[in-house]
Amino acid sequence: MPTNFAHWAALAQKELRDVPLSSLDRDYGGIPVKPVYFGEGAEIPGVEPFTRGVRATMYANRPWTIRQYAGFSTARESNAFYRQALEKGQKGLSVAFDLATHRGYDSDHPRVMGDVGKAGVAIDTVEDMKQLFDGIPLDQMSVSMTMNGAVIPVLAMFIVAAEEQGVSQAKLEGTIQNDILKEFMVRNTYIYPPEPSMRIVGDIIAHTARSMPKFNSISISGYHMHEAGATAVQELAYTLADGVEYVRAAQARGLDIDAFAGRLSFFFGIGMNFFLELAKLRAARQLWSEIMTGLGAKDPRSKMLRTHCQTSGVSLTEQDPHNNVIRTTIEALAAVLGGTQSLHTNSFDEAIALPTEFSSRLARNTQLILQHESRVTDVVDPLGGSYYIEALTAELVNGAKLLIGEAEMAGGMTQAVQAGGPKLAIETAAALRQARVDRGEDVIVGVNRYRPDTEDAIEIREIDNAKVRAEQIAQLERVRASRDEIKCQQMLSGLREFAAKDEGNLLEAAIEAARARASLGEISQAMEDVFGRHAAVTRVISGVYGASYGDDPEFSAIVGRIDAFKSARGRAPSIFIAKMGQDGHDRGAKVIASAFADLGFAVHMGELFETAPEVAAHADELRVDAVGVSSLAAGHKTLVPELMSALRYRELGEVTVIVGGVIPEQDYDFLFDAGVAEIFGPGTNVLAAAFSVLSQIEGRLSNR
Repeated sequence: MPTNFAHWAALAQKELRDVPLSSLDRDYGGIPVKPVYFGEGAEIPGVEPFTRGVRATMYANRPWTIRQYAGFSTARESNAFYRQALEKGQKGLSVAFDLATHRGYDSDHPRVMGDVGKAGVAIDTVEDMKQLFDGIPLDQMSVSMTMNGAVIPVLAMFIVAAEEQGVSQAKLEGTIQNDILKEFMVRNTYIYPPEPSMRIVGDIIAHTARSMPKFNSISISGYHMHEAGATAVQELAYTLADGVEYVRAAQARGLDIDAFAGRLSFFFGIGMNFFLELAKLRAARQLWSEIMTGLGAKDPRSKMLRTHCQTSGVSLTEQDPHNNVIRTTIEALAAVLGGTQSLHTNSFDEAIALPTEFSSRLARNTQLILQHESRVTDVVDPLGGSYYIEALTAELVNGAKLLIGEAEMAGGMTQAVQAGGPKLAIETAAALRQARVDRGEDVIVGVNRYRPDTEDAIEIREIDNAKVRAEQIAQLERVRASRDEIKCQQMLSGLREFAAKDEGNLLEAAIEAARARASLGEISQAMEDVFGRHAAVTRVISGVYGASYGDDPEFSAIVGRIDAFKSARGRAPSIFIAKMGQDGHDRGAKVIASAFADLGFAVHMGELFETAPEVAAHADELRVDAVGVSSLAAGHKTLVPELMSALRYRELGEVTVIVGGVIPEQDYDFLFDAGVAEIFGPGTNVLAAAFSVLSQIEGRLSNR
């Protein structure tokens, strides 16, 4: 290396004289940048197996689509939010539906009192769907809809709403998720058992292949596996194995693979392991190309894995929440460098409540800044050729192949899901991850290290559940009163007959029912009359959390206290873990159940989707010391007071009630006033929670 820099200075002066002044304004300082770089033997972007991207030019020609997954309250309020977002730079719509809609219930159903309009927009009829897209031209807008359980009525109503806007099915662009297998694994917003659910998937693929050439018939989702605690290899393998099952379902209906495969899309979660997450997308493209070749695809477009990505919700923290802006930026950059086709960035307040307009704008601007200021769009696959990235990509490919092979040996993913293997593997990974966080092995800034001394309250979005439900019921009654009831019932009977005879296309029959103004709940019920409603078997894993602690003194201390409790009372302290309402996200509940069981609690896990009176009945029958309510869908202000009332009715007022999950701090006093003993938000250390719950139980027992 030279030590005299005068030579360098002379060269620099010459270079400056030779470079046009206009080029000095570039961020690269005049350094020429190619749109793609190659090493010896490097793959070419846009060419099989598409590891480096599905298009040769990728973002250098057109950046990824900016989407914001949003929906809340009524269709009217969500419509106003969508239109504002589109005006401020958003390029496509991603619709979030409320849990009542997901589970196929109309807003007037007694099981959904706390769910209407809370975690998404309520849709009961075509009129709601028309209001949702009022003023938004559906022949010019790509619409993504996250819907699986009630996918038939939702897609039918979308099609009819577009028709009445003057837009034919052939012009509709967008995606319907239609991924039911992952619901049975992790998210749990299913309605029907697996086999008829797979029939629904196939009918939708068949109809869209014939009538909706611009519309993606399925979005095969690893995101919810990611959020449930899956490792990168598990998310990759199980997502692609689901894709194989859906392709086979369509082929079983006589469809040529190249007639529909180009309209399949994927959906991955992007977490905080930066390089691993971007390598995951590269590996997914490589694997899918190989898989589709094996399934008989000839057209290269059938072998392209196109994906939407969303930054992780589970990585967001309630504590020191502005750190979430940084987390989302890191995750968004990983998705972009990995080559996603569209992206949703979570708002920083989503570990606390529904996002506000301010936090949504910040999340959207994160993508705009990446697109317009960071210059990452100038080069295709800029990290391709990195020793580390290429090694990670190869390791992910090999690991995923092993798990896909296991699923194939089980008879395919439908059989594997029914046997419960993938679900158990993901729950085990989640428990191990939580133990690492609680032990401080995985550092979460602001949670288990670098905690601030004080935290400022932040503005949250509040939804008046009772008001929204009343509005929805009034609209539903107006539609029912004005429709041709005879025609409506005829269409529902036809749908029921199609389901019973295993013939005809269920989506096409549902479109006719939607035109006749049958409600979402009525269309769902017509199929449920034939298929039945699926009920999962709830299992709690044990031994995984405790094994991570060994002789840890804090773990041993609480085990000792529980042993003393057992000696004094002749039994273990007991807790019933409850999931009320239609929220199927059970990662938190399962982790708590597993950890408490390993500590020595007698743990009883309730079924999903129970009502408050049902939970109180279990508490009475089991004579538990405590009820732990897991809430992630903002129904706590309706469901928890209802539970307290149901416990008092059964004279169980001494039972300790604890609430955990996404609870805004502004709601704490409301819940404490209702009788809740403790509230544990996201990021709570499980051992600390166990100490607190045991103290509450001991205190109540000593006061009897």
